[in-house]
Amino acid sequence: MNVPLLDLHPQTTALREEILQAISEVLDSTQYILGPKVAKLEEEVATYCGAGVGIGVSSGTDALLAALMALELRQGDLVLTTPYSFFATVGAILRVGAQPVFADIDAETFNIDPDKMAEILAEDAKNGRKIKAIIPVHLFGQCADMGRIMALAEQYEIPVIEDAAQAIGAEYPLLEQDGTTVWHKAGAMGLVGCYSFFPSKNLGCLGDGGMIVSSDTIFTETLRCYRNHGAKPKYYHAKIGGNFRLDPLQAAVLSVKLPHLEEWHKQRQANSRIYHELFAGLPDNPVVLPRAIYADSPDAESHNHHIYNQFVIRVPCRDALRQHLQEQGVGCEVYYPVCLHQQDCMRTYGYNEISLPIAEQAAQDSLALPIYPELSRTQQEYVVQVIADFYRS
Repeated sequence: MNVPLLDLHPQTTALREEILQAISEVLDSTQYILGPKVAKLEEEVATYCGAGVGIGVSSGTDALLAALMALELRQGDLVLTTPYSFFATVGAILRVGAQPVFADIDAETFNIDPDKMAEILAEDAKNGRKIKAIIPVHLFGQCADMGRIMALAEQYEIPVIEDAAQAIGAEYPLLEQDGTTVWHKAGAMGLVGCYSFFPSKNLGCLGDGGMIVSSDTIFTETLRCYRNHGAKPKYYHAKIGGNFRLDPLQAAVLSVKLPHLEEWHKQRQANSRIYHELFAGLPDNPVVLPRAIYADSPDAESHNHHIYNQFVIRVPCRDALRQHLQEQGVGCEVYYPVCLHQQDCMRTYGYNEISLPIAEQAAQDSLALPIYPELSRTQQEYVVQVIADFYRS
């Protein structure tokens, strides 16, 4: 049986006519840079995420880059982030001349560990260093511990840029001062939230695309300026920005897809439950399944405590299992085989000498299985059986 890691054909087929109609509208309008389609999507995403303003940009990477540029970081400024994420997170920091500071991750969630963050912030404050920004990543579709992260950010007066590239629609149960729990969507808790619409994301376009959301009206105006070469008004450049504009063709496609996103989340969540059921029936099962850590929070059943952009297991003999799955027609992927501080390009900056053992272990034993919405139970049963056969052999 062939079980791809991701199959976009069912989604594309179901929405094909609507997508073609939306593309035709852009074509006929001759408004090919920004325009009403981008403005419409910006409003839709901001509303969906519970943020004040949306700013369409060219990619999730450029969303991070524009946000850091708008903070006007200087050469050598420090940015606290995770060592376990896609390279865009650290790449954006380095491109503005800033210096990443890595806090190790939580072993269960793969997200940045607030305890490690607290240690670093306290040590830096004692040594007179000042971290200028914090970038938590909501990895694999589950929010980082934003209650504790935002408390640290407030204590040290540091802006937070949420890297929500894999987590649009995921929610976090934030405990309010009056003792009540209010669920907030990823990207709407920090100064800004950054999303990616890469085709493999839960909400993906037909190429590259991204979005920044924020409820800070002054900062959003600065972001709009940086998005368009730093110009305000046209041809007058007080700042050096970039060409970070979202293409209206991609915006039109995303507006077609966005109304279906909640249903796709539900289907991924259902597929996660099936995996848990199937793996639970295996004797001597060595597979560690992803845990939705906010599932026991108040009213969690009616909120997206995890949206499973990826379904990442932890296993012994990971590389051999990966090869076995691929030989049996099962798509799988390693997110991520090399931590950010261990990448070759980081040697120049001296990061290869540091040790972040929890992230490094995750890079050795984690493996993503198919979880896309249209995945059938039969396909999941096959995936689990192939894994069971591997560990029995």
